[in-house]
This record gives sequence, structure tokens and C-alpha cells, in this order.
Amino acid sequence: MWEKKFSPQNDAKYLSQNHDHILAYASRIESWKPNLLVRSEKQEKNFKNPDQDARGPWSSADYTCAKSREERPNLYYPILNPHTGEEVWPSPVRVWAYDPTSHQKNVEEGLLWWGVKGDNPVPRLKRFSTSVRQGTVPTTVWLHTEVGNNQEARKETLSVNSTDPFSTPKPERLLERVVWIASNPGDVVLDSFAGSGTTGAVAHKMGRRWIMVELGEHCHTHIIPRLQKVVDGTDQGGISKAVEWKGGGGFRYFRLAPSLLEQDKWGNWVISKQYNATMLAEAACKLEGFTYAPSTTHYWMHGHSTERDFIYVTTQHLTAEQLQNLSDELGEERTLLVLCTAFKGKPDRWPNLTVKKIPMAVLKRCEWGHDDYSLNVENLPMAAKPEKLEPLQPELAFDADGPSDEAPAKAATKTKRRPA
Repeated sequence: MWEKKFSPQNDAKYLSQNHDHILAYASRIESWKPNLLVRSEKQEKNFKNPDQDARGPWSSADYTCAKSREERPNLYYPILNPHTGEEVWPSPVRVWAYDPTSHQKNVEEGLLWWGVKGDNPVPRLKRFSTSVRQGTVPTTVWLHTEVGNNQEARKETLSVNSTDPFSTPKPERLLERVVWIASNPGDVVLDSFAGSGTTGAVAHKMGRRWIMVELGEHCHTHIIPRLQKVVDGTDQGGISKAVEWKGGGGFRYFRLAPSLLEQDKWGNWVISKQYNATMLAEAACKLEGFTYAPSTTHYWMHGHSTERDFIYVTTQHLTAEQLQNLSDELGEERTLLVLCTAFKGKPDRWPNLTVKKIPMAVLKRCEWGHDDYSLNVENLPMAAKPEKLEPLQPELAFDADGPSDEAPAKAATKTKRRPA
């Protein structure tokens, strides 16, 4: 529960809503462990050393627990106050938190604190800052003083676009907590509804890789300007000072192409009319793992996977004679993958050709109807890391510069490379 507002709305009809919910999911909840939150300055001040213990600062914990003597008779026994020599019992409605054996071990290790003058009615247990968990378990209520609020988020987006502020922004401190709890440096953070780009900006500053998707104009008015400022270090708002962000890294930017296939009025899969010959050849090369490099001398050479393995993409219905001509021109030393709408003849008749129908080849590599994030995206080109930022093209999907991340696609592919 996030406290997104800190003052009541007097125009609310019933109750003034000042919170939102953040839903947490895990594919295997039994194996997921959230990262601990860093102890706050206030929590650190709880560790003191009034007795000058050589082991360093400590805080104290209750030495009793809320069980009755009837429930836990083995934990109801007298202990000795070393300062007064008196036997001390827990209250009738509580018992000691440790059995006699464990208590004796605590005494021997000097973990009991009876107060400066030894006049505490019951002892407390020392917990040294160096031995307790280096952080705190996240709670289910997040106050605006800890993770920000709507007003803070609005100011952050105004610094990027003062004329068209994003309507429902989230503060960077809120996303910082989400990213901190659920990921580690180098992990990939996904935001399928990027909005003003807060998730990517925060993940970038925190050393995570990221993928964002946005279909609205926010990608041009908010996300690109914001990420450029993050990369060049001029964005010193949000969590920048807290994480000592000085800039660095980069990102690649993709436009999601329309679906390569569509169904005709009879329900048959055909190539989309939005694709011309050049677009089709380039898309097919990506799907099959070839480098798109059309030849100016060979009409059938649209790309290559090696120096001797090529790809030819056509919407023609190829005859056996045409395939034979391709095989003859290719020769025994080269191989060719032929993608066409239809063909005649048995493909194994030409050992240097691999012939496939485009719709079937594409359908086998695409995943349809997913409502989750399990799509497999492969064979997208990797961008070389530039020495300086290059001008960005107006496109719609983003991902952080890294060794293996790729942009999501509506019809993602999973393919095996053909041997040369």
C-alpha cells in the first residue's frame, strides 16, 4: 500500500483516497527472497554502546515472549540478576524467549543487558550491528515520507516536459524501492506501459538493464528526453543524488513492425499487405537469423549467414524449372535458403537449396496469443556500443544498452540457425 497523497481531498464525495496498491508476483514464490531495505539513519541510531562493549554498537530486543506459563512451562523459570543476586521471574502472562540451556549460553556470551545500574526488572538481549541482518524486511505499508508521492512525481516530470506534464506519474523513490526489493545489479527490469519513463530512468541509475514499451506519444515527449538526460548526467533529480548518479551507459530504440502475416477472407495465412518486397526480405532475414545484405548483381541474394550461405525471399510461386535454375547458378560450393509463397517439386531434389513456404516458416517461429511475458525474441541485430550518443530515430520500443537484451516484439521468434 503506497501513500500517494498526504493531505485529504475536501471535495471527495465519501472518503478521501490517499493510497494505491502495488501488486507483487513471483513465478516460484517459495524460492524468491526479497532484498532487505537499507537501514535508515533513524534505525542506525538505535545501535548504541552504553557499556563500551568491545564488540561494538548494539540494540536490544525483548527477552520474553507472549506465551503463558501454561502454554510453555519449560520457558517459565527463574534467572539470576548478577547485579542484585536476586532471582527474577517473567510476568505471569509471559515467559522467557529462551529455554534454560539457551539462556545460560546467552549469559556466558555476555548478551544480557540489565540496564546501566542493573535495575531493569527483566533483562534485554543484545543484538550487535555487525551480527544482525544488514537491513530491514520490507513492510506492506509504504509512507510518502519514505518513497515519495504524486506531487513529488509531478515535479520530476515537469523537469522533462513543462508544457505537457504526464498525468499519472510515479516518483522515482517509489520505483527505487520496487527495483531494489525485486532485482539485483545487472538484472533486466521490464515495464510494458512505460508512460513517462520513470522505471527505465530509475533502473538505469541503479545499474540494472531495462526494457520499456510505450505505444503513445509519451515516448517522444517524455521518455527520450528523460533518458538522454539520465545518460549524459544532467538529470540530477529523483534518486540521482542518493545513488550518486553522474551519467553513463546508453540505450537502443526500436519501432515495433506490423505483423508479417494476416488471414485472408477464407482464413488462410498470407503475407500482410503492409509489407513491400524490401520490407519482406529484411523481416525474413531477421526471422531466419541472416544478415540482410541485398546484392546488386544477384537477384536471389537478399542476405547471408556465412560467406557461402545465402537467403532468397520472394512472393512468387516457384516452379521446378525456376528452382533448378537457382540450383545451377548457385553451384555446389554455396547453399541457399529459399522462402516463397508456394513451390512445385520435392525440396530434396536440390541438395544446395532449402525451400520453405513463407507463411508456414513464419508461423512456426512466431508465438501468438500470449498474455504474459514469456515470448522468445531472437535474431534481432545487436548494436555496437557507440563512443558517443547518436541521434535517435522516432520509434516506439526501448531497451538499455547491454550485452544480451533485445526489444520485445508482437510476434516474437524462436529459430535455429541452418548449417552452412
